Amino acid sequence: MNHNDQLVALSAVELRRLIGNRQISPVELLEACIERIEAVNPAINAITATCYPQAREAARAAERAVLAGEPLGLLHGLPLGVKDLEDTAGLLTTYGSPSARGHVPQRDVVLVERLRAAGAVLVAKTNVPELGAGANTRNPVWGATGNPFDPELNAGGSSGGSAAALACDMLPVCTGSDTGGSLRIPASKCGVVGFRPSPGLVPNSRRLLGWTPISVVGPMGRTVADTSLQLAATAGISAGDPLSHEIDPRQFMPPAPVDLGTLRVGWTLDFDNCDVDERIGALFRERMAAIKPMFRACDEVRFELGDVHRCFDVLRAESFVAGLRDAYARDPGALGPNTRANYEMGAAMTLADSAWAQAEQTRIFQRFQSVYADYDVIISPTTPVSPFPWRELYAAQINGRAQENYYRWLALTYIVTLTTHPAITIPCGVDQSGMPFSLQIVGPFRGDRKTLGVAHAMEQAFEASAALRRPRPDLAKLTQPTPALKSIVTAPPIFDAGATDPGLGKAAL
Repeated sequence: MNHNDQLVALSAVELRRLIGNRQISPVELLEACIERIEAVNPAINAITATCYPQAREAARAAERAVLAGEPLGLLHGLPLGVKDLEDTAGLLTTYGSPSARGHVPQRDVVLVERLRAAGAVLVAKTNVPELGAGANTRNPVWGATGNPFDPELNAGGSSGGSAAALACDMLPVCTGSDTGGSLRIPASKCGVVGFRPSPGLVPNSRRLLGWTPISVVGPMGRTVADTSLQLAATAGISAGDPLSHEIDPRQFMPPAPVDLGTLRVGWTLDFDNCDVDERIGALFRERMAAIKPMFRACDEVRFELGDVHRCFDVLRAESFVAGLRDAYARDPGALGPNTRANYEMGAAMTLADSAWAQAEQTRIFQRFQSVYADYDVIISPTTPVSPFPWRELYAAQINGRAQENYYRWLALTYIVTLTTHPAITIPCGVDQSGMPFSLQIVGPFRGDRKTLGVAHAMEQAFEASAALRRPRPDLAKLTQPTPALKSIVTAPPIFDAGATDPGLGKAAL
Protein backbone atom coordinates (compact mmCIF):
# COMPACT_ATOMS: atom_id res chain seq x y z
CA MET A 1 0.00 0.00 0.00
CA ASN A 2 1.52 3.34 -1.06
CA HIS A 3 1.43 6.57 0.95
CA ASN A 4 -1.68 7.95 -0.75
CA ASP A 5 -3.57 4.70 -0.22
CA GLN A 6 -2.69 4.80 3.47
CA LEU A 7 -3.73 8.44 3.69
CA VAL A 8 -7.20 8.14 2.16
CA ALA A 9 -7.94 5.07 4.30
CA LEU A 10 -7.68 7.12 7.50
CA SER A 11 -10.87 8.24 9.23
CA ALA A 12 -12.12 11.80 8.87
CA VAL A 13 -11.47 12.34 12.59
CA GLU A 14 -7.84 11.21 12.26
CA LEU A 15 -7.30 13.24 9.07
CA ARG A 16 -8.62 16.37 10.77
CA ARG A 17 -6.26 15.77 13.70
CA LEU A 18 -3.29 15.36 11.39
CA ILE A 19 -4.16 18.55 9.51
CA GLY A 20 -4.48 20.49 12.76
CA ASN A 21 -1.11 19.17 13.93
CA ARG A 22 0.51 20.10 10.60
CA GLN A 23 1.40 16.47 9.95
CA ILE A 24 -0.37 16.41 6.60
CA SER A 25 -1.40 19.19 4.24
CA PRO A 26 -4.94 19.72 2.94
CA VAL A 27 -3.35 19.94 -0.52
CA GLU A 28 -1.68 16.56 -0.09
CA LEU A 29 -4.95 15.00 1.10
CA LEU A 30 -6.98 16.45 -1.76
CA GLU A 31 -4.56 15.14 -4.38
CA ALA A 32 -4.68 11.68 -2.79
CA CYS A 33 -8.49 11.74 -2.92
CA ILE A 34 -8.53 12.86 -6.56
CA GLU A 35 -6.09 10.06 -7.38
CA ARG A 36 -8.41 7.53 -5.71
CA ILE A 37 -11.49 8.91 -7.50
CA GLU A 38 -9.81 8.69 -10.89
CA ALA A 39 -8.62 5.14 -10.17
CA VAL A 40 -11.85 3.65 -8.78
CA ASN A 41 -14.82 5.75 -9.87
CA PRO A 42 -14.92 4.33 -13.43
CA ALA A 43 -15.70 0.95 -11.88
CA ILE A 44 -18.61 2.06 -9.66
CA ASN A 45 -19.76 5.49 -10.95
CA ALA A 46 -20.36 7.09 -7.55
CA ILE A 47 -18.97 10.56 -8.38
CA THR A 48 -20.77 12.79 -10.88
CA ALA A 49 -19.82 16.47 -11.30
CA THR A 50 -16.44 17.59 -9.99
CA CYS A 51 -14.77 20.95 -9.28
CA TYR A 52 -11.10 20.05 -9.01
CA PRO A 53 -9.68 23.51 -9.89
CA GLN A 54 -11.80 25.22 -7.22
CA ALA A 55 -11.06 22.43 -4.73
CA ARG A 56 -7.32 22.85 -5.26
CA GLU A 57 -7.63 26.58 -4.64
CA ALA A 58 -9.64 25.95 -1.46
CA ALA A 59 -7.11 23.34 -0.26
CA ARG A 60 -4.24 25.79 -0.74
CA ALA A 61 -6.18 28.40 1.27
CA ALA A 62 -6.80 25.80 3.98
CA GLU A 63 -3.08 25.02 4.08
CA ARG A 64 -2.22 28.71 4.46
CA ALA A 65 -4.67 29.00 7.37
CA VAL A 66 -2.99 26.10 9.15
CA LEU A 67 0.48 27.52 8.66
CA ALA A 68 -0.67 30.96 9.85
CA GLY A 69 -2.07 29.50 13.07
CA GLU A 70 -5.60 30.65 12.34
CA PRO A 71 -8.63 29.08 14.10
CA LEU A 72 -9.67 25.96 12.23
CA GLY A 73 -13.18 24.56 11.75
CA LEU A 74 -14.26 21.04 12.62
CA LEU A 75 -13.83 19.88 9.02
CA HIS A 76 -10.89 22.07 8.08
CA GLY A 77 -9.21 20.80 4.92
CA LEU A 78 -11.31 17.63 4.59
CA PRO A 79 -12.43 16.82 1.01
CA LEU A 80 -16.21 16.77 0.68
CA GLY A 81 -18.74 15.01 -1.55
CA VAL A 82 -22.28 16.41 -1.66
CA LYS A 83 -25.33 14.40 -2.69
CA ASP A 84 -26.64 15.59 -6.05
CA LEU A 85 -29.98 16.64 -4.55
CA GLU A 86 -28.31 19.54 -2.68
CA ASP A 87 -27.59 22.82 -4.47
CA THR A 88 -23.89 23.74 -4.58
CA ALA A 89 -22.95 27.23 -5.77
CA GLY A 90 -20.95 27.04 -8.99
CA LEU A 91 -21.09 23.24 -9.30
CA LEU A 92 -23.49 21.36 -11.55
CA THR A 93 -26.49 20.03 -9.61
CA THR A 94 -28.81 17.83 -11.68
CA TYR A 95 -30.94 15.96 -9.10
CA GLY A 96 -30.44 13.04 -11.50
CA SER A 97 -33.07 14.59 -13.80
CA PRO A 98 -32.66 15.43 -17.51
CA SER A 99 -34.64 18.62 -16.90
CA ALA A 100 -31.74 19.93 -14.76
CA ARG A 101 -28.83 18.53 -16.77
CA GLY A 102 -27.24 21.96 -17.15
CA HIS A 103 -28.28 23.48 -13.80
CA VAL A 104 -25.48 25.31 -11.96
CA PRO A 105 -26.90 26.90 -8.77
CA GLN A 106 -25.96 30.36 -7.62
CA ARG A 107 -26.25 29.53 -3.92
CA ASP A 108 -25.51 26.67 -1.57
CA VAL A 109 -28.24 25.09 0.52
CA VAL A 110 -27.79 25.68 4.25
CA LEU A 111 -26.24 22.23 4.73
CA VAL A 112 -23.46 22.97 2.23
CA GLU A 113 -23.00 26.48 3.62
CA ARG A 114 -22.29 25.00 7.04
CA LEU A 115 -19.94 22.33 5.73
CA ARG A 116 -17.89 24.94 3.87
CA ALA A 117 -17.95 27.23 6.90
CA ALA A 118 -16.52 24.35 8.97
CA GLY A 119 -13.61 24.17 6.53
CA ALA A 120 -14.63 21.29 4.26
CA VAL A 121 -13.27 21.45 0.71
CA LEU A 122 -16.00 20.76 -1.85
CA VAL A 123 -14.67 18.31 -4.45
CA ALA A 124 -17.62 16.61 -6.15
CA LYS A 125 -21.27 15.67 -6.28
CA THR A 126 -22.39 12.10 -5.58
CA ASN A 127 -24.91 10.11 -7.60
CA VAL A 128 -28.64 9.69 -6.81
CA PRO A 129 -31.78 8.13 -8.28
CA GLU A 130 -33.79 10.58 -10.38
CA LEU A 131 -35.09 13.22 -7.94
CA GLY A 132 -34.13 10.90 -5.09
CA ALA A 133 -37.00 8.51 -5.80
CA GLY A 134 -36.13 4.97 -4.78
CA ALA A 135 -33.32 3.02 -3.17
CA ASN A 136 -31.45 2.09 -6.35
CA THR A 137 -29.06 4.84 -7.44
CA ARG A 138 -29.57 5.12 -11.20
CA ASN A 139 -30.78 7.97 -13.37
CA PRO A 140 -30.92 9.12 -17.01
CA VAL A 141 -28.21 11.76 -16.54
CA TRP A 142 -25.28 9.93 -14.96
CA GLY A 143 -26.27 6.28 -15.09
CA ALA A 144 -26.12 3.76 -12.25
CA THR A 145 -23.87 3.45 -9.21
CA GLY A 146 -22.54 -0.05 -8.65
CA ASN A 147 -21.90 -1.60 -5.28
CA PRO A 148 -18.19 -1.44 -4.29
CA PHE A 149 -18.32 -5.12 -3.31
CA ASP A 150 -19.77 -6.08 -6.71
CA PRO A 151 -20.44 -3.37 -9.33
CA GLU A 152 -23.14 -5.53 -10.95
CA LEU A 153 -25.23 -5.09 -7.80
CA ASN A 154 -26.93 -1.94 -6.53
CA ALA A 155 -25.46 0.45 -3.99
CA GLY A 156 -28.78 1.36 -2.42
CA GLY A 157 -30.22 4.85 -2.45
CA SER A 158 -30.98 7.53 -2.62
CA SER A 159 -27.60 8.47 -1.10
CA GLY A 160 -25.94 5.64 -3.01
CA GLY A 161 -23.16 7.70 -4.54
CA SER A 162 -22.11 9.04 -1.15
CA ALA A 163 -22.14 5.59 0.46
CA ALA A 164 -20.11 4.03 -2.34
CA ALA A 165 -17.59 6.90 -2.36
CA LEU A 166 -17.05 6.51 1.38
CA ALA A 167 -16.69 2.74 1.14
CA CYS A 168 -13.95 3.14 -1.47
CA ASP A 169 -12.11 5.88 0.47
CA MET A 170 -12.66 8.38 -2.34
CA LEU A 171 -13.66 11.12 0.10
CA PRO A 172 -13.67 11.26 3.92
CA VAL A 173 -16.84 13.37 4.23
CA CYS A 174 -20.07 12.85 2.25
CA THR A 175 -23.63 14.06 2.79
CA GLY A 176 -26.94 12.26 2.57
CA SER A 177 -30.66 12.76 3.06
CA ASP A 178 -33.44 10.46 4.18
CA THR A 179 -37.19 10.18 3.70
CA GLY A 180 -37.87 6.46 3.69
CA GLY A 181 -34.34 5.28 4.42
CA SER A 182 -32.09 7.07 1.94
CA LEU A 183 -29.26 7.54 4.45
CA ARG A 184 -29.59 4.16 6.11
CA ILE A 185 -30.17 1.84 3.14
CA PRO A 186 -27.15 2.77 0.97
CA ALA A 187 -24.92 2.86 4.03
CA SER A 188 -26.07 -0.66 4.79
CA LYS A 189 -25.55 -1.89 1.22
CA CYS A 190 -22.03 -0.42 1.04
CA GLY A 191 -20.80 -1.19 4.56
CA VAL A 192 -20.59 2.32 6.02
CA VAL A 193 -22.53 4.36 8.60
CA GLY A 194 -25.64 6.43 7.88
CA PHE A 195 -27.46 8.46 10.54
CA ARG A 196 -31.01 9.76 10.21
CA PRO A 197 -31.19 12.56 12.81
CA SER A 198 -34.33 13.83 14.48
CA PRO A 199 -36.20 16.25 12.19
CA GLY A 200 -34.83 19.77 12.51
CA LEU A 201 -31.52 18.79 14.09
CA VAL A 202 -29.72 19.47 10.80
CA PRO A 203 -31.47 22.24 8.81
CA ASN A 204 -33.01 21.11 5.52
CA SER A 205 -33.54 24.30 3.57
CA ARG A 206 -34.68 22.58 0.35
CA ARG A 207 -37.71 20.82 1.87
CA LEU A 208 -40.80 22.35 0.21
CA LEU A 209 -43.19 21.19 2.94
CA GLY A 210 -41.25 22.83 5.72
CA TRP A 211 -43.43 21.63 8.59
CA THR A 212 -43.42 17.97 7.54
CA PRO A 213 -40.91 15.86 9.51
CA ILE A 214 -40.45 12.87 7.20
CA SER A 215 -37.57 14.27 5.08
CA VAL A 216 -34.25 15.12 6.73
CA VAL A 217 -30.66 15.73 5.73
CA GLY A 218 -27.86 14.13 7.69
CA PRO A 219 -24.38 12.70 7.85
CA MET A 220 -22.70 9.58 6.56
CA GLY A 221 -19.24 8.30 7.41
CA ARG A 222 -16.99 5.28 7.47
CA THR A 223 -17.29 5.25 11.27
CA VAL A 224 -19.74 6.52 13.86
CA ALA A 225 -17.19 9.11 15.01
CA ASP A 226 -16.81 10.42 11.45
CA THR A 227 -20.59 10.65 11.18
CA SER A 228 -20.77 12.51 14.50
CA LEU A 229 -18.08 14.93 13.32
CA GLN A 230 -20.16 15.97 10.32
CA LEU A 231 -23.25 16.25 12.52
CA ALA A 232 -21.41 18.54 14.95
CA ALA A 233 -20.46 20.79 12.03
CA THR A 234 -24.01 21.12 10.70
CA ALA A 235 -26.55 20.87 13.55
CA GLY A 236 -28.37 23.92 14.89
CA ILE A 237 -31.10 26.45 14.20
CA SER A 238 -31.59 28.05 10.80
CA ALA A 239 -34.27 30.35 9.44
CA GLY A 240 -34.24 28.14 6.34
CA ASP A 241 -35.93 25.27 8.20
CA PRO A 242 -38.96 25.93 10.45
CA LEU A 243 -38.36 22.65 12.31
CA SER A 244 -34.78 23.58 13.27
CA HIS A 245 -33.99 24.58 16.83
CA GLU A 246 -31.24 25.82 19.11
CA ILE A 247 -28.78 23.15 20.20
CA ASP A 248 -25.17 22.91 21.25
CA PRO A 249 -23.61 20.85 18.43
CA ARG A 250 -20.47 20.19 20.46
CA GLN A 251 -22.36 17.49 22.37
CA PHE A 252 -22.05 15.16 19.38
CA MET A 253 -18.27 15.11 19.16
CA PRO A 254 -16.83 12.88 20.42
CA PRO A 255 -19.74 10.41 20.68
CA ALA A 256 -21.13 10.04 24.19
CA PRO A 257 -19.52 7.21 26.21
CA VAL A 258 -21.91 4.27 26.69
CA ASP A 259 -21.46 1.10 28.72
CA LEU A 260 -23.15 -1.62 26.66
CA GLY A 261 -23.51 -3.75 29.77
CA THR A 262 -26.06 -1.30 31.18
CA LEU A 263 -28.32 -1.25 28.12
CA ARG A 264 -31.73 -2.83 27.75
CA VAL A 265 -32.07 -3.68 24.06
CA GLY A 266 -35.24 -4.67 22.27
CA TRP A 267 -35.03 -6.29 18.86
CA THR A 268 -37.43 -6.95 16.04
CA LEU A 269 -37.04 -8.72 12.74
CA ASP A 270 -39.85 -6.88 10.98
CA PHE A 271 -41.75 -4.47 13.27
CA ASP A 272 -44.60 -7.00 12.74
CA ASN A 273 -45.29 -5.23 9.44
CA CYS A 274 -42.48 -5.89 6.94
CA ASP A 275 -41.47 -8.63 4.54
CA VAL A 276 -37.91 -9.87 5.21
CA ASP A 277 -36.01 -12.42 3.13
CA GLU A 278 -35.71 -15.73 4.99
CA ARG A 279 -31.90 -15.79 4.70
CA ILE A 280 -31.60 -12.22 6.00
CA GLY A 281 -33.97 -13.11 8.82
CA ALA A 282 -31.91 -16.12 9.81
CA LEU A 283 -28.70 -14.09 9.70
CA PHE A 284 -30.23 -11.31 11.80
CA ARG A 285 -31.30 -13.76 14.49
CA GLU A 286 -27.82 -15.30 14.44
CA ARG A 287 -26.19 -11.89 14.88
CA MET A 288 -28.53 -10.91 17.69
CA ALA A 289 -27.68 -14.14 19.51
CA ALA A 290 -23.98 -13.34 19.08
CA ILE A 291 -24.24 -9.81 20.52
CA LYS A 292 -26.84 -10.52 23.24
CA PRO A 293 -24.17 -11.09 25.94
CA MET A 294 -22.95 -7.51 25.43
CA PHE A 295 -26.12 -6.07 26.97
CA ARG A 296 -27.92 -6.07 30.30
CA ALA A 297 -31.03 -7.33 28.49
CA CYS A 298 -31.75 -8.23 24.87
CA ASP A 299 -35.33 -9.28 24.11
CA GLU A 300 -37.57 -9.65 21.10
CA VAL A 301 -40.36 -7.05 21.16
CA ARG A 302 -43.71 -6.88 19.38
CA PHE A 303 -45.41 -3.93 17.73
CA GLU A 304 -48.98 -2.86 16.97
CA LEU A 305 -48.38 0.40 15.16
CA GLY A 306 -51.39 0.76 12.84
CA ASP A 307 -51.56 1.23 9.08
CA VAL A 308 -47.93 2.21 8.59
CA HIS A 309 -47.85 1.46 4.87
CA ARG A 310 -50.82 3.54 3.79
CA CYS A 311 -49.71 6.33 6.12
CA PHE A 312 -46.30 6.50 4.49
CA ASP A 313 -47.84 6.26 1.01
CA VAL A 314 -49.87 9.41 1.61
CA LEU A 315 -47.19 11.48 3.34
CA ARG A 316 -44.54 10.59 0.76
CA ALA A 317 -46.88 11.31 -2.13
CA GLU A 318 -47.72 14.74 -0.71
CA SER A 319 -44.11 15.84 -1.00
CA PHE A 320 -43.90 14.64 -4.61
CA VAL A 321 -47.07 16.53 -5.54
CA ALA A 322 -45.61 19.68 -3.98
CA GLY A 323 -42.38 19.35 -5.93
CA LEU A 324 -43.53 17.96 -9.27
CA ARG A 325 -46.88 19.54 -10.07
CA ASP A 326 -45.52 21.95 -12.69
CA ALA A 327 -43.13 19.41 -14.23
CA TYR A 328 -45.88 16.81 -14.53
CA ALA A 329 -48.24 19.34 -16.13
CA ARG A 330 -45.60 20.18 -18.75
CA ASP A 331 -44.67 16.62 -19.69
CA PRO A 332 -45.46 13.53 -17.60
CA GLY A 333 -43.28 11.43 -19.88
CA ALA A 334 -40.22 13.45 -18.93
CA LEU A 335 -40.36 12.01 -15.43
CA GLY A 336 -38.89 8.62 -14.59
CA PRO A 337 -41.22 5.77 -13.56
CA ASN A 338 -40.60 6.17 -9.82
CA THR A 339 -41.17 9.91 -9.69
CA ARG A 340 -44.17 9.72 -12.01
CA ALA A 341 -45.75 6.97 -9.88
CA ASN A 342 -45.30 9.05 -6.74
CA TYR A 343 -46.89 12.11 -8.31
CA GLU A 344 -49.85 10.21 -9.73
CA MET A 345 -50.48 8.47 -6.42
CA GLY A 346 -50.54 11.81 -4.62
CA ALA A 347 -52.61 13.62 -7.23
CA ALA A 348 -55.37 11.02 -6.84
CA MET A 349 -55.59 11.51 -3.07
CA THR A 350 -58.07 13.73 -1.25
CA LEU A 351 -57.92 16.12 1.68
CA ALA A 352 -59.54 13.36 3.74
CA ASP A 353 -56.61 11.06 2.87
CA SER A 354 -54.13 13.71 3.96
CA ALA A 355 -55.91 14.43 7.23
CA TRP A 356 -56.12 10.70 8.01
CA ALA A 357 -52.40 10.21 7.34
CA GLN A 358 -51.41 13.10 9.58
CA ALA A 359 -53.56 11.72 12.39
CA GLU A 360 -52.33 8.15 11.83
CA GLN A 361 -48.71 9.26 12.01
CA THR A 362 -49.47 10.84 15.38
CA ARG A 363 -51.01 7.58 16.57
CA ILE A 364 -48.01 5.59 15.28
CA PHE A 365 -45.68 7.92 17.17
CA GLN A 366 -47.65 7.54 20.38
CA ARG A 367 -47.80 3.73 20.14
CA PHE A 368 -44.08 3.53 19.45
CA GLN A 369 -43.23 5.34 22.70
CA SER A 370 -44.50 2.52 24.89
CA VAL A 371 -41.55 0.29 23.90
CA TYR A 372 -39.07 2.79 25.35
CA ALA A 373 -40.52 2.39 28.82
CA ASP A 374 -38.68 -0.93 28.96
CA TYR A 375 -35.83 -0.56 26.46
CA ASP A 376 -33.12 1.99 25.67
CA VAL A 377 -32.89 1.26 21.94
CA ILE A 378 -34.52 -1.00 19.36
CA ILE A 379 -32.46 -2.99 16.86
CA SER A 380 -33.66 -4.36 13.52
CA PRO A 381 -32.14 -5.30 10.18
CA THR A 382 -31.64 -2.21 8.01
CA THR A 383 -32.73 -3.83 4.76
CA PRO A 384 -34.75 -7.00 4.08
CA VAL A 385 -32.71 -8.31 1.14
CA SER A 386 -29.10 -8.64 0.04
CA PRO A 387 -28.05 -6.19 -2.72
CA PHE A 388 -29.68 -7.14 -6.03
CA PRO A 389 -28.62 -6.24 -9.61
CA TRP A 390 -28.80 -2.51 -10.29
CA ARG A 391 -30.64 -3.28 -13.53
CA GLU A 392 -33.64 -4.29 -11.40
CA LEU A 393 -35.33 -1.05 -10.44
CA TYR A 394 -36.40 -2.37 -7.03
CA ALA A 395 -36.96 -5.58 -5.06
CA ALA A 396 -40.20 -6.69 -6.71
CA GLN A 397 -40.58 -9.80 -4.54
CA ILE A 398 -39.49 -10.87 -1.06
CA ASN A 399 -39.91 -14.54 -0.17
CA GLY A 400 -42.06 -14.89 -3.29
CA ARG A 401 -44.42 -12.17 -2.13
CA ALA A 402 -44.94 -9.34 -4.63
CA GLN A 403 -44.22 -5.86 -3.31
CA GLU A 404 -47.13 -3.58 -4.15
CA ASN A 405 -44.99 -0.61 -5.20
CA TYR A 406 -41.35 0.25 -5.86
CA TYR A 407 -40.57 1.34 -2.30
CA ARG A 408 -42.53 -1.15 -0.19
CA TRP A 409 -39.32 -3.16 0.30
CA LEU A 410 -38.00 -0.17 2.30
CA ALA A 411 -40.54 -0.64 5.09
CA LEU A 412 -37.95 -1.49 7.77
CA THR A 413 -36.64 2.05 7.50
CA TYR A 414 -39.73 4.05 6.55
CA ILE A 415 -41.64 2.75 9.57
CA VAL A 416 -38.95 4.37 11.72
CA THR A 417 -39.25 7.54 9.65
CA LEU A 418 -42.91 7.80 10.66
CA THR A 419 -41.98 7.70 14.34
CA THR A 420 -39.52 10.63 13.91
CA HIS A 421 -37.02 8.80 16.16
CA PRO A 422 -33.30 9.08 15.36
CA ALA A 423 -31.89 5.96 13.69
CA ILE A 424 -28.46 4.84 12.59
CA THR A 425 -27.19 1.90 10.57
CA ILE A 426 -23.84 0.35 11.37
CA PRO A 427 -21.99 -2.49 9.60
CA CYS A 428 -22.19 -5.94 11.17
CA GLY A 429 -20.12 -8.26 9.01
CA VAL A 430 -21.34 -9.76 5.74
CA ASP A 431 -24.35 -11.81 4.66
CA GLN A 432 -24.45 -15.26 3.10
CA SER A 433 -23.53 -13.77 -0.28
CA GLY A 434 -20.48 -11.95 1.07
CA MET A 435 -22.19 -8.57 0.84
CA PRO A 436 -22.32 -6.02 3.70
CA PHE A 437 -24.88 -6.65 6.42
CA SER A 438 -25.96 -3.94 8.86
CA LEU A 439 -28.05 -3.33 11.93
CA GLN A 440 -30.48 -0.43 12.32
CA ILE A 441 -30.38 1.07 15.83
CA VAL A 442 -33.43 3.18 16.71
CA GLY A 443 -32.92 5.52 19.63
CA PRO A 444 -35.46 7.18 21.95
CA PHE A 445 -37.45 10.25 20.89
CA ARG A 446 -35.01 13.13 20.38
CA GLY A 447 -32.25 10.91 21.73
CA ASP A 448 -29.73 11.62 18.97
CA ARG A 449 -26.73 11.84 21.27
CA LYS A 450 -27.61 8.59 23.02
CA THR A 451 -28.23 6.81 19.70
CA LEU A 452 -24.80 7.81 18.39
CA GLY A 453 -23.18 6.79 21.66
CA VAL A 454 -24.76 3.33 21.59
CA ALA A 455 -23.77 2.87 17.95
CA HIS A 456 -20.19 3.93 18.66
CA ALA A 457 -19.88 1.50 21.56
CA MET A 458 -21.29 -1.35 19.47
CA GLU A 459 -18.99 -0.50 16.57
CA GLN A 460 -16.00 -0.62 18.90
CA ALA A 461 -17.11 -3.99 20.26
CA PHE A 462 -17.66 -5.36 16.75
CA GLU A 463 -14.06 -4.48 15.79
CA ALA A 464 -12.84 -7.34 17.99
CA SER A 465 -14.76 -9.91 15.92
CA ALA A 466 -13.91 -10.92 12.35
CA ALA A 467 -17.57 -11.89 11.87
CA LEU A 468 -18.99 -8.57 13.09
CA ARG A 469 -16.58 -5.83 12.08
CA ARG A 470 -17.03 -3.53 9.11
CA PRO A 471 -16.20 -5.28 5.81
CA ARG A 472 -13.97 -3.55 3.24
CA PRO A 473 -14.32 -3.84 -0.54
CA ASP A 474 -11.45 -5.30 -2.54
CA LEU A 475 -10.31 -2.22 -4.42
CA ALA A 476 -7.94 -4.31 -6.56
CA LYS A 477 -11.06 -5.66 -8.27
CA LEU A 478 -12.20 -2.11 -9.11
CA THR A 479 -9.32 -1.18 -11.41
CA GLN A 480 -11.28 -1.70 -14.64
CA PRO A 481 -14.19 0.51 -15.81
CA THR A 482 -17.71 -0.90 -15.74
CA PRO A 483 -19.21 0.52 -18.97
CA ALA A 484 -22.66 -0.98 -18.30
CA LEU A 485 -23.18 1.43 -15.41
CA LYS A 486 -23.30 4.28 -17.92
CA SER A 487 -25.18 2.39 -20.61
CA ILE A 488 -28.44 4.20 -19.94
CA VAL A 489 -26.94 7.63 -20.65
CA THR A 490 -25.27 9.41 -23.52
CA ALA A 491 -23.33 11.79 -21.29
CA PRO A 492 -19.74 11.47 -20.10
CA PRO A 493 -19.49 10.27 -16.48
CA ILE A 494 -17.62 13.29 -15.11
CA PHE A 495 -18.40 16.98 -15.59
CA ASP A 496 -15.82 19.38 -14.21
CA ALA A 497 -17.07 22.79 -13.12
CA GLY A 498 -14.06 24.32 -14.78
CA ALA A 499 -15.09 22.95 -18.17
CA THR A 500 -17.95 23.77 -20.50
CA ASP A 501 -21.37 22.11 -20.23
CA PRO A 502 -20.99 18.79 -22.08
CA GLY A 503 -24.68 18.69 -23.04
CA LEU A 504 -25.83 15.78 -20.91
CA GLY A 505 -27.92 13.31 -22.83
CA LYS A 506 -31.45 12.21 -22.06
CA ALA A 507 -32.41 8.56 -21.98
CA ALA A 508 -35.17 6.54 -20.38
CA LEU A 509 -34.65 4.26 -17.42
